[in-house]
Amino acid sequence: MRPMTSIVKFEGVWGVGDETPHCYLLTIDDFTFLLDCGWDEKFDKDYAERLLKVMDRIDCVLISFPDPLHMGALPFMVGKGLSVPIYATIPVFKMGQMFMYDWYQSHQNYDQVEQFCLDDVDSAFDMITQVKYNQSITMRGKGIGLSAVAQPAGHMIGGSIWRISKDGEEDIVYAVDFNHKKERHLGGCDLEKISRPSLLITDAFNASYRQERRRQRDEKFVAQLQETCRMGGNVLVATDTGGRVLEMTHMLEQMWNTRETGLSAYSLAILSNTGYHVVHFAKQMIEWMSERLTRSFDTNRNNPFSFKHLQFCHNLVDLSRLPSPKVVLASFPDLECGYARELFVQWAVNPKNTIILTTRTGPDTLSRRLIDNPQIKTFKLLEKRRVRLEGAELDEHIRQRREEELLQHKIKMEELDSSSDSEAEDGESGKQDIIIVHEKQASQIVFKSKRHHHMFPYHEEKAPTSDCSRWFMVIMDDYELETNELEEDMMEPFSPPLPRSQKSKDTDGPLTSKHFICQVKKAGLTTDGRTNEQNILDII
Repeated sequence: MRPMTSIVKFEGVWGVGDETPHCYLLTIDDFTFLLDCGWDEKFDKDYAERLLKVMDRIDCVLISFPDPLHMGALPFMVGKGLSVPIYATIPVFKMGQMFMYDWYQSHQNYDQVEQFCLDDVDSAFDMITQVKYNQSITMRGKGIGLSAVAQPAGHMIGGSIWRISKDGEEDIVYAVDFNHKKERHLGGCDLEKISRPSLLITDAFNASYRQERRRQRDEKFVAQLQETCRMGGNVLVATDTGGRVLEMTHMLEQMWNTRETGLSAYSLAILSNTGYHVVHFAKQMIEWMSERLTRSFDTNRNNPFSFKHLQFCHNLVDLSRLPSPKVVLASFPDLECGYARELFVQWAVNPKNTIILTTRTGPDTLSRRLIDNPQIKTFKLLEKRRVRLEGAELDEHIRQRREEELLQHKIKMEELDSSSDSEAEDGESGKQDIIIVHEKQASQIVFKSKRHHHMFPYHEEKAPTSDCSRWFMVIMDDYELETNELEEDMMEPFSPPLPRSQKSKDTDGPLTSKHFICQVKKAGLTTDGRTNEQNILDII
């Protein structure tokens, strides 16, 4: 590594020395970068408090990957007032939205998410500047002379290694969770471009874990699917929302297309709040994938994510319509929330079924307990569910909701009054419409000017809609959408369609504890797409 002349300070908000999410502060002279801002699976309050203490020091945010372990706390920070430039690649921006929406809704189905809301998610992504690989980003203000460049990192689509330069001479490379090996849908990171930096910031997540070769791993995976399905059982593959799930879907589609495997006789589905749109976005981002897929698409005009066998399910009712045996990919891999947890609770009591865990998740998660204790059969499982409020609880809930509505109405009225006052001031100051001025000159009659001309009355007839026209909406079977919310969604068919929060539902999420007997077969399949122990040592 080359020596540096700038004053550089590196501080881990968390993610140092353990398996916590990534979040670091890098200060170069007087300018501070926030390198990722992940959050754990349980919204740990200690993480939030640490972030709030350092938020005033942040001048810029660089996001490496779209999953919650790298950007889960971004909506929370924006909701608390973070207003600095945020940079991420185009796929990280798009898939990050899918991750955050699915993550939020998966928790919201059982309990109230108090840390942030969907408005905070939208505000956070409105602040993100989308960049391409090798595009130079020049810092301003205190960061004059600093620039940042995103380079391919593998692991997930759009994943980035960030190279930060000072005056074009000193290089600092931030590379976590990268993968130098080529995969089915992604190329590996370019190690030649990160050679001999002044400072290298990396992790060692797989330093003590030796991975199997991909061919051996795939053979075991196919054998497990064949064995379970031929016995009449179902397979749950716990995966993420919009990252590693693309590798899994592409691999499974190839297996279903191969006649020798015999898997085409069984159902293949993805169960997620945003599964359809994740694959839809993947079809549009072939140029961000491996050279092999890009050449195949350019030559044959065959999109690798135009699946013939994979079916999309947005709730358990859709899934129940598919014939068994079936293989289902569901989020999230930690089994702490989402449809993966619901299916695990339903299917784990049947010894014919199989649960496949695709990655090592954080400590104290259900998935990690199953990985660390493969022989465990009985354990205590905390269950959250929404029930309708009754009696005094219902009255108190209605009272609080009315107070919130009155407060929001008061705020809107004050905003309207202030806007009316500003319009009146503009009229008195002599600012008039050009057309109105011409009319006054022609008639030579002075009247008090109006802001709008007279118009013929017009009533807009709204065309009736049916369920078929709402293809872009993901409606949970126990959700109720108000008419005005439905019309707003139909005005923006290309915005991420998600279930609305249960504000209109008078429900609460009680916590119950149950002793759970797990009779299902558990299989570990490491497809996390990270560099292993030996390669980390070689790179360093």
